Amino acid sequence: MTVNFVVETTTSKGDKLTFNTGLFINNEFVEGASTIDVINPTTGEKICAVQAAEEAQVNAAVDAAEKAYKDVWSKTSARERARLMNKLADLIDANVDEIAKIETLDNGKGIAFSRGYDIPQVAITLRYFAGFADKLHGKVIETEGKLSYTRHEPIGVCAAIIPWNFPLMMAGWKLGPALTTGNVVVLKTSELTPLSALKLAELVKEAGFPPGVINIITGYGAVAGDKLARHPKVGKVAFTGSTAVGRLIMKASAETNLKKVTLELGGKSPNIIFNDADIDQAVKWAHKGIFFNHGQCCCAGSRVYVQEGIYDKFLERFKAYTAETKVGDPFDEDTFQGPQISQVQYDRIMGYIKAGKEEGATCYMGGSRFGDKGYFIEPTVFTDVKENMKIMQEEIFGPVVAVSKFKDIDDVIEKAHDTTYGLAAAVFTTNITQAVTVANKLEAGTVWVNCYNELDYNTPFGGYKQSGIGRENGEYALDNYVQIKAVKINVGL
Repeated sequence: MTVNFVVETTTSKGDKLTFNTGLFINNEFVEGASTIDVINPTTGEKICAVQAAEEAQVNAAVDAAEKAYKDVWSKTSARERARLMNKLADLIDANVDEIAKIETLDNGKGIAFSRGYDIPQVAITLRYFAGFADKLHGKVIETEGKLSYTRHEPIGVCAAIIPWNFPLMMAGWKLGPALTTGNVVVLKTSELTPLSALKLAELVKEAGFPPGVINIITGYGAVAGDKLARHPKVGKVAFTGSTAVGRLIMKASAETNLKKVTLELGGKSPNIIFNDADIDQAVKWAHKGIFFNHGQCCCAGSRVYVQEGIYDKFLERFKAYTAETKVGDPFDEDTFQGPQISQVQYDRIMGYIKAGKEEGATCYMGGSRFGDKGYFIEPTVFTDVKENMKIMQEEIFGPVVAVSKFKDIDDVIEKAHDTTYGLAAAVFTTNITQAVTVANKLEAGTVWVNCYNELDYNTPFGGYKQSGIGRENGEYALDNYVQIKAVKINVGL
């Protein structure tokens, strides 16, 4: 049954926004099994209710995708795939202001970041991967008496399970490589931040994608996410989220059809600042490293290690710089830090702050609620920490950072590696030999030198250890969405 659950709402600045709240299956918005309330994290008030998928709706989305793959998409030329992807990118650019406002309303990130970074990056990523559509090919291999060659073939139906911290940007990271390699997609949004992806669904239809090629549904992870991860017709799952849920995705795949899995998971990333670093630059980037996106980044630099010779000076300047952070209404153009995503996440972060104090760390600044409504937390800095403290070992996913001293390279490498994670790290030094030496030693999927949180569509991103499996972005991401077939022809007959 086709439905039209169009909702209109207004931002804090009086801008009117409209979007459809149905499940996008087979190029139509349809009814779900139930509804989920979407909460504005800035106020704690309800924005709207969206349709929620359960088993029947997940099956319908997967069936639509499978039919689209067999009947249309697998027969669509690479050039046409690229054209449609570029058309979708054009429509995103044409609607960037509206989509950015929806993202900020739903997620709470500053409008300057939504409009200037997150949403434009989706279009940029789609165009980048569209360029690969007609450049995917195998190899001819010299073998004894046989003609041997390889083909890179699509998997078919791919599931993409998206987090709430970068809702639309993460959708782009998964749609780009999946579509260009010839796959079809069922994308499940976070139940906390579904609205920007549902606006994207409108543009998918407008761009002219055949019905069923891109399906976008909302639902709880334990219900819709689990059904997708276990579905026998799904050949691949791409997931971004916590390490705990990543384990469940792997388990679901293992217990069903051994579908291909890529996981971009948590982190507890070290940011290492040497005595010879440019302190002002280190302060600026360390601030971005932890407080960007309200600390809700898997690669956040939540452990800052400063060499003994500049520790006191760095801490003093870092405190002064952090004190200038604009926290508040995300629709204010100069807001850097908006609210945390939900009451649950707010309570979780405050629980870590309490644990840090109880374990003996010094709350050097912050540590309290900001304002009297919504889910705001002051930028928080801990000092006098020990490596075995909870705030040093577990991912907080909020605006909380620990600053600690180190003696030399061996000391800081040992401390940096005292974690189960390995997503990212950073090194600040003016000595290029030292920078390369430390970067090569660090067990992390990304190492920044004299910068932080610089993520690009054409550079691979993923983790070591329990921070994930596989890579997103760049040419490396394509490998996750194809199967390699070897063909051998007896040319001697």
